[in-house]
Parts: sequence; C-alpha cells; structure tokens
Amino acid sequence: MLELWSAQTRHGLWRQLWLALARAEQSLGIEITDEAIAQMEAHVADIDFASVAAYEKRFRHDVMAHVHAFGDAAPAAKGVIHLGATSAYVTDNADLIQMRLGLELLRARAVSVLKSLATFARTWRDEPALGYTHLQSAQLVTVGKRAALWMQDLVLDIAELDARLSRLPLRGVKGTTGTQASFLEMFKGDHAKVRELDRLVVRAMGFEASIPVSGQTYTRKIDAQVLSVVSGLAASAAKFASDIRMLQAFGEIEEPFEKEQIGSSAMAYKRNPMRSERINSLARFVLSLEPNANQTHSVQYFERTLDDSANRRISIPEAFLAADAILILWENIAAGLEVHPARIRARINDELPFMATEALIVRAVERGGNRQQAHEVIRRHSVEAARAMKDHGVPNDLFARLAADPEFGVPMDDLIAAVEPGRFVGRAPQQVDEFLAEVADPILAHAASSTTTTTREDVRV
Repeated sequence: MLELWSAQTRHGLWRQLWLALARAEQSLGIEITDEAIAQMEAHVADIDFASVAAYEKRFRHDVMAHVHAFGDAAPAAKGVIHLGATSAYVTDNADLIQMRLGLELLRARAVSVLKSLATFARTWRDEPALGYTHLQSAQLVTVGKRAALWMQDLVLDIAELDARLSRLPLRGVKGTTGTQASFLEMFKGDHAKVRELDRLVVRAMGFEASIPVSGQTYTRKIDAQVLSVVSGLAASAAKFASDIRMLQAFGEIEEPFEKEQIGSSAMAYKRNPMRSERINSLARFVLSLEPNANQTHSVQYFERTLDDSANRRISIPEAFLAADAILILWENIAAGLEVHPARIRARINDELPFMATEALIVRAVERGGNRQQAHEVIRRHSVEAARAMKDHGVPNDLFARLAADPEFGVPMDDLIAAVEPGRFVGRAPQQVDEFLAEVADPILAHAASSTTTTTREDVRV
C-alpha cells in the first residue's frame, strides 16, 4: 500500500497515461512519430525527480514540471506530450487507478481476515458463552457464533468492495471543462474520433468505461463513495476490536500476547489489549474521512474548484494506508485469539440459573408441582440469590436454595441437568456451520484461485 501511494507510482501512472493518449491519438491520425512513442515507452519508469523539482520551482505547476521532465527524457515526443489534455487528465485518471488498486489490496486483506475468523469460528462453534444485550447478560450464544457475527460484517464489506470495484470508472479524455472541445478541434469536428479516443485510452489503462460526463474533474462524489467502502471496513474492525477489549476485560478471550511483552511499565501483571485499541484508534481516523469527502464534493462549484486538491492528496492516501494497517492488525489478532473456556463457564454459572426459569418450572411440574407456585418460589429465591451475590460477593446459590425448599420439590441433580449450557444456545452451532458452508467458504474458495494475494505482516507491538 505504501508503494501504491508513492510518488514513483503516482507519477509513473501520469507517464503511462500520456503514453496511452499519444498512442491513441496516433492511431486516429494525429501526426505523432513512432520514435516519439518509442522514447516515451522507454522512459515511463525512470523519473528524474530532481529535474522535476527544478522545473516545479520555476513553473509552480506540478503537472507542467513533469511534462517538461518527460520531454527531456523523450525529446522526440517533447512537442506532443499532453496534447489536447488538461492537468486533470493525468491527476484524476491516476487517482482512480490508484483507488482501484487500493480497493483490490484491501479486499485481499479482508479475505485473509475472513479466513482466520472462519478457522476460529469452526473451532469454537459449540462452546457456550454468555450473550450480551445492552451490555447485560442475556441468552447464551457460542464463541463460534459470535465470531460469525464479526464475519458477517466483513462479508458485507467485501460485497461493497466488489460492487464499487465493478462500477468504478476512469475519468477518460474529457478536456478542460469536460466538453472535449480541444479534442474535437484536433479531429476537425469528428465526434466519432473523439469518442473513440476516450474509449482507446480507457481500455489501454485497464478499465471498461469512463464516467459519462464530467467537468474538469470527475465528480468528487466518487471519492466519497470509495471512502464509504473504506470506512465501512474500519467500522467493522472497530466493532470487532471493541468486543475483544470487553471480552479480555471479562477474562474470556484475549488477543495475542508475546512471551516477553510488557503490558504496563508500572503494573507488571497487566496484559492490555493494545492491538485492539490500536484498531479503534486508527478506525476513528478513517471514519472521520468519509464525511470529509462528502464535504469536499459539496463545494465543487460548477465545473471544479481547486480547494479539493490539497485535501484529497492527504485524505485519500491516508484512508487507504490506515485501513491497510487496521486489516493487518485484525488478521494478526484473529489468527492468535486465546479462548479461556473455564473462565467462560464460570461466568455462565453465575448467570445461567437466572436464565433457566422455564426449564426449572418444567422440572417442578413434572414432579407434580403447580406451575404458578413454582414460578413464585423461583422468583423469590432468585431475588435473594442475586442480592447475596451483589451484597456479599458469594457464588450464585439459587440451585442450593431451590433444592432445599420442600415447596419446590426438585433435587439438586435434576436442577443441574436442566441447565446444561449446551441446551440454551439454540441453533448457534448449526448457524455457524451453515454460515461457513453457504457464505464464507465460497468467498474463500474463490479468493484461493485469485492472483491477488497478501503476505502476513509482522505487527510491531
């Protein structure tokens, strides 16, 4: 991702665009020599940035500085580089190419995260755990089912990435205010040739279509749409990271921790979820950039203003770079999560007796009791047991209270059998299996045959 947003890549794309334009113009009858094309081809990548800097100091114009430096490297083409074009021809088209490549890189990272989470979900598909609504204990789920929730967000993000990639246009060859007037002049009023010029350049740069109409620049709404997808990934990662931070506070699940890692300079026992915290920190930054892009679009008066330029040079690359870092961290955490079943079970034991009211009532009725009477006995003892836990810090002794109450009439063994945690997770294990088989695995299988891959990055802790 760093390479993608480097000066070498950006300005190398400018030269590729100038070459594509010259080739297309030559093929449509403009007098551009083969030698000019050959010299441009030979110097697409070897940019003399010192020469560019010298020209920019003179001209105070970045695009013209590169035009002159390219002309010095390809003297036969000096008079035809940038022929008929405006600065946005190279700047906007290059931006769109970089964004498309950036989305592809993010998608590959997202699939890597999905793969790690799929392995985790499959391993822990049927391990009961407390569910939480309103941050309060609720009906049981499983550890694997919770991972499937994280995966569901990521699957939706991948679908948005695919949709945006499939529709992302190139700006194409549109001219100074988007009317293509300079190219119409070059081709002596031949509208068909102007349209063919646009098509040839678009195809040469690997796109299917250009945006149908533009001002001097393509509409900045596209930037906002792209950053919406990028920020969506950040939001999903932040949700995951927030869950892990709380689960680590509960002692149920922890992010990876190196053998000699220090959690606190003062508190030697500390094991802080700093990777998850870093995700949340970076995600807030990325999320702040989506409204920024919409605000930029909203003030692009008429055919364009220049107050977008400095902003976009920062916000777009930084959004992609931060999102890339977020996904690297997410994969690192997902691949190394540590689950503590004993701690999970202890927390279940504190809460499950309160959640098992219906099962306990059924047991009482099976032994000849009255349903309403059993409900009242459970209610009374539940209140007393909860008060004892809160005021005296004792374990949940609801079962002991019920077993000792002759009015309830159910022995301890029957009570324990009634609240086996696996009975209270519903279809969570099956939902994990179905989600993996029907949703996640097909995405992973398709990605395995793709040419876009990522390497697992080392995370600095």
